[in-house]
Amino acid sequence: MSRAGLIWGFLRTRKKWWLTPIVVFMVLLSLLIVLSEGSAVAPFIYALF
Repeated sequence: MSRAGLIWGFLRTRKKWWLTPIVVFMVLLSLLIVLSEGSAVAPFIYALF
Protein backbone atom coordinates (compact mmCIF):
# COMPACT_ATOMS: atom_id res chain seq x y z
CA MET A 1 0.00 0.00 0.00
CA SER A 2 1.28 3.47 -0.79
CA ARG A 3 1.98 6.18 1.76
CA ALA A 4 -0.97 8.21 0.55
CA GLY A 5 -3.22 5.20 1.05
CA LEU A 6 -1.88 4.68 4.55
CA ILE A 7 -2.43 8.31 5.48
CA TRP A 8 -5.93 8.27 3.99
CA GLY A 9 -6.75 5.06 5.87
CA PHE A 10 -5.52 6.58 9.13
CA LEU A 11 -7.56 9.74 8.65
CA ARG A 12 -10.69 7.79 7.72
CA THR A 13 -10.41 5.17 10.47
CA ARG A 14 -9.51 7.52 13.32
CA LYS A 15 -11.78 10.32 12.06
CA LYS A 16 -8.98 12.87 12.21
CA TRP A 17 -10.45 15.11 9.51
CA TRP A 18 -8.84 18.22 11.01
CA LEU A 19 -5.46 16.86 9.85
CA THR A 20 -6.52 16.92 6.19
CA PRO A 21 -5.78 20.64 5.56
CA ILE A 22 -2.39 20.29 7.24
CA VAL A 23 -1.45 17.31 5.08
CA VAL A 24 -2.64 19.04 1.91
CA PHE A 25 -0.69 22.19 2.76
CA MET A 26 2.48 20.21 3.45
CA VAL A 27 2.17 18.33 0.15
CA LEU A 28 1.62 21.53 -1.82
CA LEU A 29 4.53 23.26 -0.11
CA SER A 30 6.85 20.32 -0.78
CA LEU A 31 5.81 20.24 -4.44
CA LEU A 32 6.49 23.96 -4.70
CA ILE A 33 9.97 23.50 -3.27
CA VAL A 34 10.81 20.54 -5.48
CA LEU A 35 9.52 22.13 -8.67
CA SER A 36 11.24 25.46 -8.07
CA GLU A 37 14.69 24.07 -7.30
CA GLY A 38 16.18 24.17 -10.76
CA SER A 39 13.78 26.23 -12.78
CA ALA A 40 13.48 29.79 -14.01
CA VAL A 41 10.53 30.28 -11.66
CA ALA A 42 12.75 30.12 -8.57
CA PRO A 43 13.47 33.88 -8.31
CA PHE A 44 9.74 34.66 -8.34
CA ILE A 45 9.00 32.09 -5.66
CA TYR A 46 11.85 33.34 -3.47
CA ALA A 47 10.42 36.84 -3.76
CA LEU A 48 7.18 35.60 -2.18
CA PHE A 49 8.93 34.50 0.98
